[in-house]
Amino acid sequence: MIPVLFEIGPIKIYAYGFMLVVAFYSGYFLLAKDLKRLGHGSELASSIIMAGAIGGILGSKIYYLIENFSRVIQDPFGMIFSGSGLVFLGGLMGGTLGVTLVFRKRKLNWLTFADVAAPMMILGYAIGRVGCFLVGDDYGIPSRLPWAMHFPKGLPPTTTFSFESYYPWVDISGWAPGPLTVHPTQMYETILGILIFTYLWKKRTSIVRAGSLFFTYLILAGVERFLIEFIRTNPKYLFDTFSGAQALSIIMIVIGAGFFIFQKPSAQNTETV
Repeated sequence: MIPVLFEIGPIKIYAYGFMLVVAFYSGYFLLAKDLKRLGHGSELASSIIMAGAIGGILGSKIYYLIENFSRVIQDPFGMIFSGSGLVFLGGLMGGTLGVTLVFRKRKLNWLTFADVAAPMMILGYAIGRVGCFLVGDDYGIPSRLPWAMHFPKGLPPTTTFSFESYYPWVDISGWAPGPLTVHPTQMYETILGILIFTYLWKKRTSIVRAGSLFFTYLILAGVERFLIEFIRTNPKYLFDTFSGAQALSIIMIVIGAGFFIFQKPSAQNTETV
């Protein structure tokens, strides 16, 4: 854990915020490069990244607070202003809304430019998860695997007391009181996110059906999150088996698959980018 990367006098550079900056600038650089290939200037990339960043952060935080409402009641100020809260599904909804407003304002074809933005969306998420790892947030359930980790200053710390207080639905009956080692799910998602990004990035120059890359992204990101949720600490609301994030992941997968099943190619939605 490295919650503070370095200090310069009274100035502290926090890992979570730093990784968000890295995510946004990485997305801007690649997006500007791709838009230039399509005949657009870097100013459009700035508008898209800014709208996606603001919408994504707000959406992530709102979803995080709703998902952890019991903790908000216990510590509202700490939860609202903490460095945690990079919730993928909330960020996806908020970011998509923000970017859609830019597309509408500039009268851009939504499907075409959603394809352009799709690789950067998963890349930003993958990089952001490194920030979660460094501050000890969004880890998984207890594990004794060789790479399982203890976050002594996590949000909250990985101890039996924290799990009994914040995650009473997680079974820790086989653990002695004290520190716990957990799945570093943040890094699992970083690795999977980079693999998805690599696939989408390679496919972006051979799109023959506008929207196909974005809806492929929905399917892959939905499957990734659905599987990871089985070893996350989130409560299981649906049939006592699936979390809220998994329910929304299923919706993402269904929407993505529905595009390929029901959206027939036409002269308007078929083009090579």
